[in-house]
Amino acid sequence: MKTFEDLKSQWEEQPQPKIPQDGSKIIMQKINGIKNKQRITNGVLLTTTLVLIGFLFYINAYSNLIVTLGLFLMIGSLIVRIMIEYVSIKDLKRMDFTKDVAAFRTDMISYYKKRITTHYVATPIILALYATGFIILLPSFKQNLSKGFYTYIVVSAIVILIVMVFFIGKQIQKELKSLKQIKNSQTS
Repeated sequence: MKTFEDLKSQWEEQPQPKIPQDGSKIIMQKINGIKNKQRITNGVLLTTTLVLIGFLFYINAYSNLIVTLGLFLMIGSLIVRIMIEYVSIKDLKRMDFTKDVAAFRTDMISYYKKRITTHYVATPIILALYATGFIILLPSFKQNLSKGFYTYIVVSAIVILIVMVFFIGKQIQKELKSLKQIKNSQTS
């Protein structure tokens, strides 16, 4: 059994992490990178939303309640995600980088927790609603499209969903890693 002095000695001998001289610059670069990725995400989501709205009017979907419901679920889930990302970008813009290290770290921890909630609660719900909307559309697609094209849509949708989930998962990991590094940094 080790004595208190041995433990104290080992504690004092631990290497101290070096604080980078340009730590605040690195933090700003990471935060700007996160903002840019969120803007790109919103651009893609907004484009998809506009395409779906165009599709809604192009096929006169509003005349069929089931098709309208499916498209509204898809469009609505995308709009909710756009709003979440917009609020998140605004939160980053409002963050005061001139605060002392402890206050800035507290803000980063709060932001980090919100992003975790977004990624692990809101994102799966949004994906499920989007997929539900698509599934609601399938009987209409089957009825109005050739068997080959319908099969193509189903298979491609499954492939796209798998790729999207993988891509979204990777992006979430990258973002959370960056936020965790910022949150754990000791510089502002």
